[in-house]
Amino acid sequence: MTHSPFGVHRVLDPTGERVTLPQAARVLDPSPETAPDEVRIDVEVLNLDAASYRQLREKHTGADGVDGGAVRQEVLDIVAVRGKMQNPVTGSGGMLIGTVAQVGPESPLGLQVGDRVATLVSLSLTPLAITDGLASWDGMSERVPASGHAILFGRSIAAVLPDDLDPELALMVMDVCGAPALAQRVVQGYVARGHVPSVAVLGAAGKSGSLSLAAARDAGAGRRVAVVPDAREAELLRGTGLAEEVAVADARSPLGLEAAVRQAGGPVDVTVVCVDVPGCEQPAIMVTAQGGTVIYFSMATSFAAAALGAEGLAADVTMLVGNGYTPGHADYALSLLRGDDALRGLFESRLAAEQTGPA
Repeated sequence: MTHSPFGVHRVLDPTGERVTLPQAARVLDPSPETAPDEVRIDVEVLNLDAASYRQLREKHTGADGVDGGAVRQEVLDIVAVRGKMQNPVTGSGGMLIGTVAQVGPESPLGLQVGDRVATLVSLSLTPLAITDGLASWDGMSERVPASGHAILFGRSIAAVLPDDLDPELALMVMDVCGAPALAQRVVQGYVARGHVPSVAVLGAAGKSGSLSLAAARDAGAGRRVAVVPDAREAELLRGTGLAEEVAVADARSPLGLEAAVRQAGGPVDVTVVCVDVPGCEQPAIMVTAQGGTVIYFSMATSFAAAALGAEGLAADVTMLVGNGYTPGHADYALSLLRGDDALRGLFESRLAAEQTGPA
């Protein structure tokens, strides 16, 4: 097959009439030779998405705690077998930092050899080869130092890392930059129609959650409710100005979540789900007002559970899949971080924790 800007020529399984796009493929070809519109990147750091890492960590947790070596070996096995980092349970991957090593003459991405970049497409569709056995990773965090190479197709996205931020801090932001961009768009839609919406964010102390709160505030939201699972995360958010109310509740508990949001002022117009575990679909619908909007921005979401749950609850809500791409999403998320010291502090403390060991 001639090269395709969508990367179909890299699909090894399935083939023939059943060939798929790279994300849905079982196996990709990660060979370093590039097609005319491809870019090869020398990998420095992988950032596993939260749902995928949680699944791997829980799978390899026993009586003696997390077996980091087993986590590391499973990631190596996945990449070796599949030619990409796609968790076979969650279907998700993450993203990476690296340096541009080769640019095909027909590449439309605007990158140059030597550019240090973050890919803005999932590792679940990115051809990837690891050459160092992940020797510098203990398996105990989403951040994975790595050597190897990755391939970007003609129809792809990458951003040159900014000079004013720690590259790995920028990676943390870019990893979830689709969430605040979509939250901003939805809130702006309400405001443009003459209604100042209330917003709840489930998983509000995490990367996508805190950025979504900042974006909602930036877009003109009114009451903002941050939902977190425990008192420790509540303390992280109190005093930041990101939310007016901080509610402690298990987002998987319909009655517990509903009671917590009711105490924080009642159902909201917009609910953003940033929790990296399944089971939050119907509770999120319960705390959303009739005519409201639920944004599911988690790879742990079951969209069948969301759709059937809304039907069973007679809920007239619009449900949106959190698309990781919105034009300008990386620049917007980085601007939120630069403009809010408290938000930046949350990210810097998270990065420091990941670099020094498990939380």
